[in-house]
Amino acid sequence: MKITTPKMLAAEMREQRKKNKLTQAQAADQVGLRQATVSEFENTPESTKLETFFKILASLDLELHVVKRGSTLNEGKVWNKEW
Repeated sequence: MKITTPKMLAAEMREQRKKNKLTQAQAADQVGLRQATVSEFENTPESTKLETFFKILASLDLELHVVKRGSTLNEGKVWNKEW
């Protein structure tokens, strides 16, 4: 999915949380956040700290891939080695 705004990112992450059948409180508890923090991210993502964003990603078992604009994510060419 191509995401170009913080609102789009928050909406997709909310959908993923719901697909995983997690409440905001359950997602927050998994990574030491408050339910209100997850709610704030889902409603006003522009002010979320990067550290908080990555904790929420982890709680949803998601990862971030960054690609050059106009390109597509080709799974065959993704770096899959651990650092």
